[in-house]
Amino acid sequence: MALRTAGIHHITAFASDPQANVDFYAGVLGLRLVKKTVNFDAPEVYHLYFGNENGSPGTIITFFPFPGARRGRVGGGQVGYTTFVVPPGSLGFWESRLKEHGVSVSSATRFAETFLQFADNEGMRLELVEREEGPNSGWSFGGVPAEMAIKGFGGAVLYSTNAAQTTGALEHALGLSKVGEENGYARFRATGDRGNVIDVPLRDMEWGRGGAGTVHHIAWRAKDFDEHAEWRTQVGTRGYEVTPILDRQYFNAVYFREGGGILFEIATDPPGFARDERPEELGERLMLPDWYEPQRETIEANLLPIRVRSVEVKAE
Repeated sequence: MALRTAGIHHITAFASDPQANVDFYAGVLGLRLVKKTVNFDAPEVYHLYFGNENGSPGTIITFFPFPGARRGRVGGGQVGYTTFVVPPGSLGFWESRLKEHGVSVSSATRFAETFLQFADNEGMRLELVEREEGPNSGWSFGGVPAEMAIKGFGGAVLYSTNAAQTTGALEHALGLSKVGEENGYARFRATGDRGNVIDVPLRDMEWGRGGAGTVHHIAWRAKDFDEHAEWRTQVGTRGYEVTPILDRQYFNAVYFREGGGILFEIATDPPGFARDERPEELGERLMLPDWYEPQRETIEANLLPIRVRSVEVKAE
């Protein structure tokens, strides 16, 4: 029987200013910085993870903030919009909060849902949608009460250079179900209750350009290590070139690029972010894998200092 993913595990993007990145995602959006580590391939750069109180799969947005990085261009072969889900009745709170922090907002409608759309400080495209399904966040910070807090991902809008290839990958490689077409979009649904709704414009899009403000990859959930190995086999039998299984400390990962140009990852739910920090202390200390621990002093000296802080409302 073919495997079906529960939905998005995490989304990873590029940024250029680490403190501004923390200020936006923790200070403005109220997410928890659940892990502060480094890019394992470039330890002079942070890898920052934001999510709910535990950094649960389906809530995690991560960034590589390269100081001084060029600005990217959103386009084909990328996640076009990263969709966060909020509790019913909270969009008014979020519209007011974003405007108070100087963030321009607009609204869009797809499949009878209203989306509040905006961009982060680097131009990355985000949107909020109200849905009942999925647990509420238990995290409250910086003026965002838990009852209004972002619950995790609602899903994503995928910009493809070959929409037929991308929709085929969603259905046949990942096991999402197509639930409809409307106004030039196709909608797909995964089996879980968050990070589970994917919309794809049905027109082929021009290639984007990677850089600050763009998504590097989108990762899908595997429930455990055994299933993860099965996922690698399933993806390979569909004709995709898939990497070996890689240990990312907080999950195992495999990667492949689907035919529309988007880099997909499949990541395990375990072991999670509490493997090397107590749950109440997540994100407070720079965590390094064992092979970088002897270089800690040098690595820390090369990283810009960052801290989680409340962000003041911008004056009118």
